[in-house]
Amino acid sequence: MGVGSGAVFAAVDIGASSGRVILGKLTDDGPELVTVHRFPNGAQFLGGALRWDVEALFTEVVAGLATAADTAARAGDTVTSIGIDTWAVDYGLVDASGTLRHLPFSYRDARTEATIGVVHAALPPERLYARTGLQFLPFNTLYQLAAERSLAGVQALLIPDLLAYRLTGARCTEATNASTTGLLDAGTGTWAEDLFAPLGLAPDLFPPLVEPGTVVGRLLPAVAAAAGLPASTAVVAVGSHDTASAVAAVPADSPHFAYISSGTWSLVGVELDAPILTDESRAANFTNERGVDGTIRYLRNTGGLWLLQECLREWSIEGPEPDLVGLLAAAATLPAGGPTIDADSNDFLAPDGMPGRIRRAAEAAGHAAPSSREAVVRCILDSLADAYARTLHDAARLSGHRIDVIHVVGGGSQNALLCQLTADRTGLPVLAGPVEATALGNILVQARAAGLLAAGPGLAGIRAAARAAARTVRYEPADAALSPAR
Repeated sequence: MGVGSGAVFAAVDIGASSGRVILGKLTDDGPELVTVHRFPNGAQFLGGALRWDVEALFTEVVAGLATAADTAARAGDTVTSIGIDTWAVDYGLVDASGTLRHLPFSYRDARTEATIGVVHAALPPERLYARTGLQFLPFNTLYQLAAERSLAGVQALLIPDLLAYRLTGARCTEATNASTTGLLDAGTGTWAEDLFAPLGLAPDLFPPLVEPGTVVGRLLPAVAAAAGLPASTAVVAVGSHDTASAVAAVPADSPHFAYISSGTWSLVGVELDAPILTDESRAANFTNERGVDGTIRYLRNTGGLWLLQECLREWSIEGPEPDLVGLLAAAATLPAGGPTIDADSNDFLAPDGMPGRIRRAAEAAGHAAPSSREAVVRCILDSLADAYARTLHDAARLSGHRIDVIHVVGGGSQNALLCQLTADRTGLPVLAGPVEATALGNILVQARAAGLLAAGPGLAGIRAAARAAARTVRYEPADAALSPAR
């Protein structure tokens, strides 16, 4: 696989708890990735609400790009382009002069609770789903927009688009992330313009749509100088919803797969050519989000490792720092059939007090509360595996899509106990990895845009490169019984 003239690509990959800048290069042995900068992230209580400090994030992004430029130069390489992916649904409001009205709200803020009924009075859920195919979640962008006091004179830029704007001065809305707003037509991939007026939204509230692989713009002179990069360096739209980039990098060699993008959230589903917009699909609360190359990520947001992350944070406050490896080993020795909870419940959205909430939820479900830390960990992982199995069973039933193997990508692919429990609950083999699937997908879209990967058909070139990069671990189900997900 050729590498061009020392071309490397910078992936800015920011999640709800951390961010990183990763350099990627195509080699004869497959893509190589190296993390050059890491930084923390997290919603903060500012001005009485949970918000994202995007100013601090932008500073870290530029610092990471400077490190990337230096790292590439020392290896005799050149940063060809930059791609940005983050979590979905959140946005910043920018006026005509480029001023950010206020720090963006976090989707975990409770402000949308009062707006859901208002939105549904104007646009019944049945009508919304028939157009957008979006799973109902209380923090979807349209509910957040309904909570804004005023939208006059501003445009809404989704978080990765906001960061790209700060880098280039160009405004756009990348399509995979746009599909999480609740305002995109699931069938056409264009804005559902008839939904804007009933919500009092201007038709130009969002900038124009672009597809992954589009050059958004070039670095502003001041940014280029701060990052030590040429002003000609391109910022390329990738699957800016991190799950879109992660799913693009699933190392599948057949269409008969399911995926679990496992991190703070778990995104569990299958890849389709067209959306499923039936009433039955809406009742099952499945979403039709756009993927790279116009694919449909038919999935359900389920509970994720947020529950475990929050428990670890609470326990570290109590001191001493919890030993995750030891906790997982101890949890693996506990017998099957322990307490489980509804890991998808909105009761677990907010931070703080997570171990106590899990114990109370277990009791409310008729189980004995997990009494030790390892029992809480096992309860979380058993509950996640149960949620995965239910979701994949429903995805196969509603879509008619055959599932022969489950690909687990992202941070959760390193959790051997979770992967084994998932195989056991579904009765299907699990292939775990790559861990950095989101950054890999980000970089491979950039490489294809630069002409270094085959452009078609579909995701074939990207998936072939992903397989060359992947170091997967296979987990076989303990019970050979046929899976309900088949």
